[in-house]
Amino acid sequence: MFSLWSQVNPIAASGPATAEEVTSQSSAKQAGVVADVTESPGGLSLTEGSAGGLGRHLGVVSSTLLIVGRIIGTGIFSTPSSILSSTGSVGASLLLWVLGFILSFCGLFIWLEFGTMFPKSGGEKVYLEAVYTRPKYLVTVIFAANAILLGFTASGCIVFASNILVAAGRTATTWSERGIALGVIFFVTILHGLTPQTGVHLMNILTVFKIAILVFIVVSGWVVLSGKTSVKDPHANFHNAFVGSSTSSNNYATATFKVLNAYAGWSNVNYVLNNVRNPVQTLKIAGPLGLGICTLLYVLANVAYFSAATKTEIEDSGVTVAALFFKNVFGTTAERALSVFIALSALGNVITVTFAAARVNQELAKEGIPLPLGNKFWASNWPTGKSPLPGLIVHLIPSVVVILGPPMSVAYPFILDVEGYPMQIINFFIVIGLFYLRWKKPDLDRPFKVWWPLAVFYFAAATFLMIAPFLPPTNGVGDTPPLPYYLYCLVGIGVLLFGVAYWAGWRFLLPRMFGYELVPRKEVLEDGTFVTMFSRKKSRSYNTISHVTVEYMASYRVADYFRRSKSPVHLECKRD
Repeated sequence: MFSLWSQVNPIAASGPATAEEVTSQSSAKQAGVVADVTESPGGLSLTEGSAGGLGRHLGVVSSTLLIVGRIIGTGIFSTPSSILSSTGSVGASLLLWVLGFILSFCGLFIWLEFGTMFPKSGGEKVYLEAVYTRPKYLVTVIFAANAILLGFTASGCIVFASNILVAAGRTATTWSERGIALGVIFFVTILHGLTPQTGVHLMNILTVFKIAILVFIVVSGWVVLSGKTSVKDPHANFHNAFVGSSTSSNNYATATFKVLNAYAGWSNVNYVLNNVRNPVQTLKIAGPLGLGICTLLYVLANVAYFSAATKTEIEDSGVTVAALFFKNVFGTTAERALSVFIALSALGNVITVTFAAARVNQELAKEGIPLPLGNKFWASNWPTGKSPLPGLIVHLIPSVVVILGPPMSVAYPFILDVEGYPMQIINFFIVIGLFYLRWKKPDLDRPFKVWWPLAVFYFAAATFLMIAPFLPPTNGVGDTPPLPYYLYCLVGIGVLLFGVAYWAGWRFLLPRMFGYELVPRKEVLEDGTFVTMFSRKKSRSYNTISHVTVEYMASYRVADYFRRSKSPVHLECKRD
């Protein structure tokens, strides 16, 4: 009975801390880290998990810029047109941006509670593992499937390519966009993999540059609203702003995914806490500050867009609505100049996303999940000993596939949708885990505690966002024709189910078929990184079955020999 319960009980009983763990806790407290004796599935302690690489080199400023740089990317410049198309009105579109801000802050506070309880790199991976400890490795592999297969930055590369071609005055072709997009992702991989400190500096510089761009757009929007530009009626979109609003739940759910994707990044520091100085205090400051800056700029930038163009113009603008704004306000020359700015913003976002994603991939490899070439290589900081180039390569591969795969006109909106849906499922289970830990472990040290109504609201929103995309949209086709409107949901679910199948094959099917047990062990790499490795040991049950089978086959062959030879012994046996 206890064995059966242990397979479904999310929380594993914790044993007493060892002397080594107590020492780790003391060191962690001195570093500003909450004491945590919870080991990862691979058995790595907090101290072991944070070993290797550049160490704790990110402060409050860099952490805040890491969040701002991740949030401000392609979304605010590219997706307002598709969000307006989905909602049907300017008023509904603006309200959706405000709703995205509220949902993001609710999520941020939940992640702050988890991040301050478990200050380790990995983000959702760590929080799922802390709650759903049985069956072992299941949530780790499911999260790995989503992080690796859907953890690409192809959308940012595509936006960079399209805008840089506009700036150069060149006609965009399929392969010209793909070639430039591939160049971006390879450049970023090499930048972070071989010159990690230069990558961080460039990341911060581009983030400050992006803030400056948005501030300029906001101020320009105020000038337009004052009536001192060539725009005829800057207030036209704000009269009867809710006329034409959609009544389809699917349309709002799909648009909400895109808004949340534009806000995505408020948890970026949670992924790299092993590299953050005084992680608990830094996280509590950088998270709200970074998201607050982005929210203010986002809402005001949308107001600026709606002041400078008609609703029809914005809906038909494609993925460069900000370029349309500059064209209407400053002329064609300014439109090309802004295209350069948007391209650089997209580049900065790709650099920031890739920085965090590579470290998540490294954390997954540290746990011992079987990968081609062995997880020891993917967990390493090869070749510099400071940055996880193998983890960057894991991020590079799906990005290349997406860039080269579907048509560009369909790829961009579909990528935004398919990236968002599996994360809503993961977020759903994380909120459940929050409530479970509050109930089962109320005495856990929580340096930050989210107000529970905010968690309930976030839970309700996550539930809605999982169900609503399956409801038929008003136009019957969604925003990714000729693809079915529900396809991105099925793709996202399929990715998570692939993780379940991969886990079952690794942990159960293959060991039973070939008669071995997985025995974990820890190894320390040359760069100081700790990694969990698995040895294959012949299982006792398999040896017993093999022994019985051999004896049975041997006796069968002896009896068959006497039968065929018709020897006296056989005849005597037959008479008896």
